[in-house]
Amino acid sequence: MSIAVSTQLICFSLLSLVVIIGALGVVLLESIVYSAFLLCGVFLSVAGLYLLLNASFVAAAQVLVYVGAVNVLIIFAIMLVNKKEDLKPIENLNSRRIISTSICLTLLSLLIRVDISKVWVLASPNNSIGEEATYRIGEHLFSDYLLPFEVASVLLLMAMIGAIVLARRDVMNQDISTGLPVDQELIEKTKEPFLIKKN
Repeated sequence: MSIAVSTQLICFSLLSLVVIIGALGVVLLESIVYSAFLLCGVFLSVAGLYLLLNASFVAAAQVLVYVGAVNVLIIFAIMLVNKKEDLKPIENLNSRRIISTSICLTLLSLLIRVDISKVWVLASPNNSIGEEATYRIGEHLFSDYLLPFEVASVLLLMAMIGAIVLARRDVMNQDISTGLPVDQELIEKTKEPFLIKKN
């Protein structure tokens, strides 16, 4: 085994370990802010895996789109809506955990079955399409996968607008400096134009 192959195996093992631990942290941690930051680490590790596959364009797109846009949007929305309130007990929590765990285990078993039954063949470097990979990705993104791409962007925009509306509603109901409820009559009075008296 050469140094290059052993280095690739070490990098792949470390990145895979970070992806697995980060994904478990995203799901299992109670703090949604920590989960969002761990999701950023997962996205960066996936970009590193793309680099190991010599897919530099996909790795750059992963960092720019998911880390730089989607994850920042998620963190921004969490910061807007995040309230310091006591958690209320959730009804039927055990049944929800059983259902979600069964779904996750089913998906995991399907992935393991595909991994075991599939015969994975290493691609030859001579068959690499090189710079044409970017053109192929562009063609599929704006032809075959245009509708899912636009739907995802609209959903993210709706989530962002909803977070801003929720945060703005709380600001309108409370005074920013004191945190006390704002009198609605006072709000109506402030809407009236002020008369500026001349000296």
